[in-house]
Amino acid sequence: MRVESLRRVRDHLADAVDRADRDGEPTVITRHGKEVAAVVPIGLLGRYQEFAEQETVRIVRERMDGSEPGIPLEQVMAETMERPD
Repeated sequence: MRVESLRRVRDHLADAVDRADRDGEPTVITRHGKEVAAVVPIGLLGRYQEFAEQETVRIVRERMDGSEPGIPLEQVMAETMERPD
């Protein structure tokens, strides 16, 4: 996985996209030394989205098992978003 500054990626965006598409290699983008975004293969993004959906369904089912009735969907969604990747 490459780590590059926003300026470098901006100036060479096609290179980052080609690495993601051709080689499956993500490029992490930094701003002022802090990781802020990434260029990733579209398949990886799709798998992440599927995982997030499955995790949401799992949490909803866990909450609906009768042990903790009445938890608002907003709380379930907030818990899902707080979980580490």
